[in-house]
Amino acid sequence: MTDTTTPNASPSAHRPSNWKKPVAIAVAAVVVVAALGYGYASPYLALNRLKQAADARDAVALNEYVDYPALRVSLKQQVGDMLQQRIQAQHSSNPLLMLGAVIGAALIGPLVDAYATPEGVAALLNGMPPTGKPGERPVPPAPDTQASTSTADTAPQTTPQPESGNGGAPAPQPRAQTTAGYRSLNEFAVTWQRSATSERYAAILQRHGLFSWKLAAVELNQPQTGDGASAPN
Repeated sequence: MTDTTTPNASPSAHRPSNWKKPVAIAVAAVVVVAALGYGYASPYLALNRLKQAADARDAVALNEYVDYPALRVSLKQQVGDMLQQRIQAQHSSNPLLMLGAVIGAALIGPLVDAYATPEGVAALLNGMPPTGKPGERPVPPAPDTQASTSTADTAPQTTPQPESGNGGAPAPQPRAQTTAGYRSLNEFAVTWQRSATSERYAAILQRHGLFSWKLAAVELNQPQTGDGASAPN
């Protein structure tokens, strides 16, 4: 008599379903880690592209990385505060001083307009912020169509100094120290300081969407603090 009983399925028949699940979990974990890593690095990448576009005066690319309306508001407030502090420091009721303050306040608008441009952004990112002087205009380095993507190239361009008395060698040029890092989940700051005793200023990038960042504000005459990591050289 023939045995019609169905033989037991081989254990190997179940192996595909057994290894698919761990592989899917591993792939998902890799994707999550990669997304988190890219998310953390996104402001550094945006800063590199922003500086490259600014040094090349690429207005189209800068529109992607600069929030010009927000930058204008920030510049107007910061320059106005600088002017007010300068007036208060005089402690004088001299009418000429007050007249100069009125004239200076009237010139804030043109100064803001001058710095809310590709040239102004290039100056901000090369260690040359506005000082609040009437009629001031940004004087960034010459446009570079092959700008480096490194954030380390932020040293200000200075006028050559006369030779020192030490063997006729030129005096060394001060180099701005640059630090960059997160302030919060949605705010990233790049800070410049020429020396240990000099005032600092910062350019603020704010998050737009999940991975996009834009230059949206500046902070002039920053108080000195010890936090912040040095930008890569």
